[in-house]
Amino acid sequence: MSAYLISSYREITDEAKVAAYSKLARRALLDAGARFLAAGQPEQVFEAGEKTMVVLMEFDSVEAAVAAYEGEAYQAALEVLDGGAVRDMRVLPGL
Repeated sequence: MSAYLISSYREITDEAKVAAYSKLARRALLDAGARFLAAGQPEQVFEAGEKTMVVLMEFDSVEAAVAAYEGEAYQAALEVLDGGAVRDMRVLPGL
């Protein structure tokens, strides 16, 4: 069953760190099997929605998504991010 890794950026505190992180993170996650489905600012928000950057990735399973996050290459990307953003990341199983 597929799974989705969703990253919502609540606040970006350092654009340069986010840019450097993004280059490394994208490659690390692609190499770990991610399929990027959507990324960017929402076109419209409803109810308590926030107009913040969101990244949506699909993986083959919850285990694959967790392994990608915990993997050495992605953890190296997180070191580059170094507090440059406040995010909510979560893994959801597909239906």
